[in-house]
Parts: sequence; C-alpha cells; structure tokens
Amino acid sequence: TMLDEALVPLAKAPSFRPSVTEWARAAFEVRARWPEGGASVGIPTWFYGHEPPNAFAAHIAKYFANAVREDGLLARSTAGVVFLPGAAGTVQEIFDNATPNYYESYGEPRPMVLVDRDHWTRELPAWPLLRSLARGRELESRIALVDRIEEAPQALARLGAGSR
Repeated sequence: TMLDEALVPLAKAPSFRPSVTEWARAAFEVRARWPEGGASVGIPTWFYGHEPPNAFAAHIAKYFANAVREDGLLARSTAGVVFLPGAAGTVQEIFDNATPNYYESYGEPRPMVLVDRDHWTRELPAWPLLRSLARGRELESRIALVDRIEEAPQALARLGAGSR
C-alpha cells in the first residue's frame, strides 16, 4: 500500500533526534513522491522550542501561550488522545486532558491511552495518579495503559464503545 511504501524512507529517521536534517529529509522525500496530501494543520509546541513542526502539515498555526494551544487541541480531541512517552510537557498534557474528563466538562469523558507501561508506571508514574483520580467515576472506563503503540487503536476503540 501507499502507507507501507511511505514508511520505508520514514523508518530511516523516525525521530528528529539525533538529526533534524535527516528526519526532515525523509519527510520531504515522502511529500515529493505523494504531493497530493490532504488539507491539514500543524500546531507545534513553539513554547518549548525543541520540537520541529510537522513536515506533513499543509499549514502551520502558532499560539503564543502554550496552555491555550493545549486546551484548544484537547477540547477538539473527541475520539480520544494517545500519550506517548515524554517528559514534563507530556505529563502536563495528560492532566490537562484528565481534568475536564474528571469533571465531565465536555460531557462524558473522552478516551485516554498511555503508551509504554514502564515509562508511565516507573519512570514518570503518571498512570497510578490518573487511575486513582478516575476510580469510581465514569473516567475509570475511559483510560487505558498499553505497552506498544500498535495496541493504541484497539484500546481507543474499546474505550470509545458506548460513547457519542
């Protein structure tokens, strides 16, 4: 498939570390081969500045206050959010998302999937706190912890069962 073909060059530089140049070169190679991409917008983390914008975005938006950026993105993530291993910013995003889910500010809680059990239970133990917050609430049935990214789609589908 086209996706499988596109993943070949991308797999050579799956992260912008150690070389943002190689990462961008791989992305632009894919864009050049399939230039008819759909309309999309990238909203990078400008506030912290260490992550480059998404090379596949047709448009780039910029918020000057990161909290406003995250609130806007999370409010629109109605099918759920997948959290990959990260550091302080990702922990902040987990609980920025957990708060309206806890209070059901947008209605029933939206699915949250944390990827990498060891990272979220031992390195940065956000999972035990999230699980404790969720206990006894509707949120409890809308959170999951998985080991690998390949498990995230199935977890999202399972957590979204019965939702809007």
